[in-house]
Amino acid sequence: MPPRTETTPAPDTSTARTTAGGSASVRTRRIRGTARDVLGYDDFRPGQEAAMQAIVAGRDTLAVLPSGAGKSAVFTVAGLLLEGPVLVVSPLIALQRDQVERLEALGPAVGGVALLNSTLSALEHQAVLDGLGDGTVRFCFLAPEQLAKPEVVAAIRQAGPALFVVDEAHCVSAWGHDFRPDYLRLGGVVTQLGHPPVLALTATAAPPVRSEIVERLEMRDPAVVVAGFDRPEIRLEVEHHADAEGKRRAVLDRATALTGQGTGIVYSATRKGTEDLAEALAERGLRVAAYHAGLRRSDREDVQSRFMAGGLDVVVATTAFGMGIDNPHVRFVVHAEPADSVDSYYQEVGRAGRDGEPAVAVLVYRQEDLGLRRFFAAGAPAEEGLQQVAGLVVAGAESGMDGVDVHDLREETGRAATPLVRELNLLEQAGAVVLDEEGTASPAPDAPDPGEAAAVARQLAEAHQRVDESRVEMMRGYADTTGCRRQYLLGYFGQQLDEPCGNCDNCSAGTAQEHQAVAADHPFPVDSAVEHAEWGPGIVMRHEDDRVVVLFEAVGYKTLALQAVLDHDLLRAA
Repeated sequence: MPPRTETTPAPDTSTARTTAGGSASVRTRRIRGTARDVLGYDDFRPGQEAAMQAIVAGRDTLAVLPSGAGKSAVFTVAGLLLEGPVLVVSPLIALQRDQVERLEALGPAVGGVALLNSTLSALEHQAVLDGLGDGTVRFCFLAPEQLAKPEVVAAIRQAGPALFVVDEAHCVSAWGHDFRPDYLRLGGVVTQLGHPPVLALTATAAPPVRSEIVERLEMRDPAVVVAGFDRPEIRLEVEHHADAEGKRRAVLDRATALTGQGTGIVYSATRKGTEDLAEALAERGLRVAAYHAGLRRSDREDVQSRFMAGGLDVVVATTAFGMGIDNPHVRFVVHAEPADSVDSYYQEVGRAGRDGEPAVAVLVYRQEDLGLRRFFAAGAPAEEGLQQVAGLVVAGAESGMDGVDVHDLREETGRAATPLVRELNLLEQAGAVVLDEEGTASPAPDAPDPGEAAAVARQLAEAHQRVDESRVEMMRGYADTTGCRRQYLLGYFGQQLDEPCGNCDNCSAGTAQEHQAVAADHPFPVDSAVEHAEWGPGIVMRHEDDRVVVLFEAVGYKTLALQAVLDHDLLRAA
């Protein structure tokens, strides 16, 4: 479970203080009236009203709503019907600013809106906390790092929050494609705040991610609202190429041609790849910029501002460009390499067509590209290295230090920042260390000895590696299938599409009809629990002709031949 900072317990506020009344009919009237008066809504998108109903009734709620489906409207409407401030934990400052601007644009009906992050001065920081206490701040957006500060948690607890929102909630899950260790503390923070109703929001959470979100945030009997994942306005295509030069030329050609339809994003797996493709597209006369984590913050913000304002035809980016990007006019997304998982891919292509108008997502692919993704997925850290890091943290505490700085650990171990941070994250998950926002590591309460902690962390790393490798294989399956690509994607998330979509390259080519979904009397229905003798418990995710795809807790996704499963009794209903 996530590490916690021990504080004086807060009063239990798990029963929401609501002005919406007790009955469902009264709540419905208040919700619809508020949505109409404040947001101008005459109707709701799938999942929105159900999530609002659950929150206003005081239930913890996990809402999985597609990109562009109005997730912020859920906490805006529900928050206005609850008495007390609404906290929105959001991972990126740029995303926080965007959300604040949208709420402020609604006028005085939403009350005071504020940011709480590292860009504020000490006086500005305190003013926000004071505003939470006196009621002048109704919605407060903050980074998870702020909740590592005891004085911030104490001030928020004193203010009596009515709702605790975790935006981009897949960041809490080690299964998730944007895992952030700072999110691991949030479950403990919710407890410290007296467990106000929790709303977790995400766009593309496969079943294991949903389960881990609920566990990590310590949600109590949550309402889980999962709207349809389908984005039928996005045409799905894959282009296969045998050689690297042919593939690169195809990326440039498709991106150039598609700019005739509007703005787009080209994703590349490496920083060098973004710069190379951006330079080549600029030579073709396009307004283009590269975006990756190696750029200065000011340069990244400049690229994002130009993109949002329509000043660029194309942004060529790594996955650093993504979360919180909400430009409704993006007409295409081209991937120069496959994403690391179907989760990531669907999140990234979902940035196109947010206005509901036709868009296209193209994966330009060759088999060798998966080697790069397998490389990123492979390799668990050595147990000896994990033990060394855990031992140094313990030794620092025994010498009287408040914590060991990560920079000092780098000098002591000689390891680069990325592998060292990964080791610390694993040790934190193993219950051995606690990390604070200043980058300091301390022993966790009741931490196991370094040798035992290293063994547990190594096991966690190996489990993550198996799952990551299985997700790469699911991405390969998407690229290679001759069936309906939308059926494949939706099946990954546990949603069955009965008929081919008619808006992918395989449907256009006529091959998708040959891969119609298996009849409903399948011996292993979708979402059913099964048990494998070697791989243990799993969930049936999708059917594909004579194969069945199962997500196993221990080894990730496996595609099994149905006849072999039946002949050898490989799966049993759990």
